Amino acid sequence: MADGGRLTTHVLDTTHGRPGAGMTVTLYRLEGDRRDRLLQVRTNADGRCDAPLLAGADLTAGVYELEFEAGAYFRGLGVDLGEPAFLDVVPIRFGVSKTDQHYHVPLLISPYSYSTYRGS
Repeated sequence: MADGGRLTTHVLDTTHGRPGAGMTVTLYRLEGDRRDRLLQVRTNADGRCDAPLLAGADLTAGVYELEFEAGAYFRGLGVDLGEPAFLDVVPIRFGVSKTDQHYHVPLLISPYSYSTYRGS
């Protein structure tokens, strides 16, 4: 990609077998002991964000963290999670080393488990 890479995500609700629509996702950049909030978005009807979280020159090498508000999402669907919920906020910390590539970080989530991978 000549103009730089990009960072994207999406959420799949494996309990209900559908996209995780309306989940709040917050992106942080970590620098030593600092944790800087870069943006907060809600997933669309397809469980994706309407635009890349970072793209081009905004995607720099370093350590990032995505926080997914899974507890609020499932509570909003009427799922009884018990309190405190087993999974409330799910953080995924990852590194970006090649800023000209696409980093896709999906979340597959249920109230009691989650999985992620580097997608394409």
